[in-house]
This record gives sequence, structure tokens and C-alpha cells, in this order.
Amino acid sequence: MSLKDISAHFTFGENWSHYAATIDEARLAEAEKGLARLLGDDSLAGKSLLDIGCGSGVHDVAALRLGAARVVAIDIDPVSVSTARVVAARHAPGRDIEARVLSVFDLTPETFGKFDIVYSWGVLHHTGAMIEAVGKAAQVVKPGGLFVFALYHRTTLCGLWRLEKRWYASASKAMQRVARAVYTSLLRLRFLLLGRDFSAYIVNYKSSRGMNFGHDVHDWMGGYPYESILAPEVDALMGQLGFEHVQSFTSPKTLGFFGSGCDEYVYRRR
Repeated sequence: MSLKDISAHFTFGENWSHYAATIDEARLAEAEKGLARLLGDDSLAGKSLLDIGCGSGVHDVAALRLGAARVVAIDIDPVSVSTARVVAARHAPGRDIEARVLSVFDLTPETFGKFDIVYSWGVLHHTGAMIEAVGKAAQVVKPGGLFVFALYHRTTLCGLWRLEKRWYASASKAMQRVARAVYTSLLRLRFLLLGRDFSAYIVNYKSSRGMNFGHDVHDWMGGYPYESILAPEVDALMGQLGFEHVQSFTSPKTLGFFGSGCDEYVYRRR
């Protein structure tokens, strides 16, 4: 594996392994809906999909349910890879995914082939070399194929969050729990000041890409290495790589006090 800046890399696999036990039909349906929204008019039926940074594997199952003929899942974390295999066997029996431990930096069309759809949601900004990682992933998209990815939206406080994440990734579990409690309390206060129902937000949170609040907070606070980018920069980069814009879902400019959301992008290889 050739992950950049691996010295304090956050162990995402443990988080997703724990989350996998909560995957049910409702979460699978939401993951399927989220993937279909990004694909728009493009169908997965009979196509190949590469998932870079598979995490729990929930979106690999969603791809199979949407008709993908072949799903390959890669991750640098062996725990994530084994979790993705278990989730696929449990929720898509008889249609196992090909899951392997591999870094995006080791992808080449010559040795790995090309795919109709390359999918990487919220992953490439954690590699320590985001621009290079995007280029590596783009290389394995077939001509006319789609590159579907999400990257952190740059905010005013991204520099401070980078420091927080580096600390959190190497902190003890006890200190991590304290940090999450502080973050959640501040977020609860924000909801109160805005007159919003925080409890209802937590209950309904699973509708967001099939994930849940607790695992996403841990993932956000520990996601190191960390980089962010703005949509115009992404568009310029993708143009240089030979892709045309299909659609995107981006965030407005924000201070980023509670973090940065992911901007979602869909590009087609010319």
C-alpha cells in the first residue's frame, strides 16, 4: 500500500465494521436511492463499478441491487475489505463482490482494467495527496464512463479541522469519546438556538446515504489525512483529465464551524 502521510492515518475500518451491524433494509434502500440520484439518467444495469474506499460495503450492495454486473471494491484498510465481503454475503447472497486491499495510488489501467463507473464517496481527500488520487482514479474510467465522487468542500476553518483530525486520529478512545461529546453538545445547542428539533434530526439521520449520526461524527472527527477543494478547482482538474461535467451537488460558502460537508460530482470521460 502506498498511502501518503500514513503516520497518523485514521482507522476507518474499525468504525465501518461496527456500523455494518446496523445495516438493514431501510439503510440499504437509502444507499440505493443515493447512488441512483448521482447516476441520474445513467443505468447501472449490466455495467461494471469500481468502489474506491469501500468502507462498510453498503454502496456495493446498492450497486448490485441496481443491476451492476460486476462490482469491485478496494480499500487500504483490511478491516473495511473484510467488512464489505461480509455485508455483501449477508445482503446480496450469491452475488459476492470482488473486494481487495489496494491503494488508489496502485491503480493502473494496464494491470487493473477500466470500469463503466468509478465511484469514490468521501475518500480521496483522506489520502494525503488528493489531486494525485483523483488522477489515479480517473485513469480507470472507460471512455464514455462515469467518475462519481465526493470531496470535502473548502471552508474558512479547514486548517483548524486538519489539526483537530490529526490529534483525534492518534488520541485514546476515551479522549475521542470526550471530543465527540463536546462536538455533539455544541451541535445540540446550535439546533436549540435555531429552534430546530435535534432529537428528530438524529432519528431521521439514517436517511442521509444510509449512514447514522454516531458513526458519521466519529468518521468526520477522525478523518485524517484531510484536504478540501472548491467546485471550480474540481472542474478545471477534470477538464485537464479529459472529462466533461454531468452534474454536481455543491455546498454554499460556509465558515465551517461544525465541519465541511462533501460536494458530490459526476463527470463523464470524453
